[in-house]
Amino acid sequence: MNELPEDRRLFREAADLAIRLQGDPDNRISIDTVNAWIASSPAHQQAWKRVAEIHGMAGRVLTERYEPMDLAQGGVSRRTLLIAALAGTGALTAGSLMVPDFVIELRADHVTAKGEIRRIDLEDGSVVTLGPASAIDVDYAAASRTVRLLAGMAYLEVASDAARPFSVLSDAVTATALGTAYDVSNDAGMVSVSVEHGRVAARTQDGQAGAELVAGDWIVFDPQMRGIASRGTRDLSQIAAWRKGMIVAERESVAALVARLSRWLPGKVVIADPFLGARLVSGIFDLSDPQRALEAVVRPFGAKVRRAGSFMMVISRV
Repeated sequence: MNELPEDRRLFREAADLAIRLQGDPDNRISIDTVNAWIASSPAHQQAWKRVAEIHGMAGRVLTERYEPMDLAQGGVSRRTLLIAALAGTGALTAGSLMVPDFVIELRADHVTAKGEIRRIDLEDGSVVTLGPASAIDVDYAAASRTVRLLAGMAYLEVASDAARPFSVLSDAVTATALGTAYDVSNDAGMVSVSVEHGRVAARTQDGQAGAELVAGDWIVFDPQMRGIASRGTRDLSQIAAWRKGMIVAERESVAALVARLSRWLPGKVVIADPFLGARLVSGIFDLSDPQRALEAVVRPFGAKVRRAGSFMMVISRV
């Protein structure tokens, strides 16, 4: 196995340190380890800066998360130590290191930013339209073609090749097709598949639930329950309608819709009421004003969208 290039290796090490730091933010050993790693060389500093700058994190103010130690005895607060680790590269973050995004960055071949839609031409002639805040990993072999949807949504136009099945994997769901076009999205853990033309075999990887879909069919899996949450048919013009500036929902959970709409909004969107996320919604939502669309999703349940600073929206009941 070939060794990773130096810059890639250091980037992975920096991401691993970020995971360790978020997992145990009050551990001074973790903080000291990060400080020491960053200080080892300019290359280490640059790698940490790259990790911290992903998704526009640089230059923001770290929120108060750590209680000071006994400063009267000359101690240094944990917050000060963490700021020192980040400030050395000029990369401060608002509230969190967004570690899941780093993990995705390490695994993905293609990543989009919030609000970005990108066309990706694959080597076999297949085309992926990657939705906002989405990521895929592409793995082509002699007898198979696999695209892993690590986050977000993707519309796939598959070049026919009977000798090499084309599959999309997302969490515990696999959607396999030969010469077809279909949409796959993963929102708040709910994986949906909808077919524009051709046939797609969609199933959980343990084989306990699945279906064969044809043009117009859609299905939503709940991998945590290892089953099908809902399914139906819709007009072909509504398949992957996000490419045309619309979100079409039919009996989808508020949590899944909020996760999808948040891909068009800056910062984080948090549902403060856990019971709200399980409510079901149907409708067509206009992406030209994603915040208004978000408000339309939660309004029927007596909830409102409120801003909590520049980089967060909170959804709660009135």
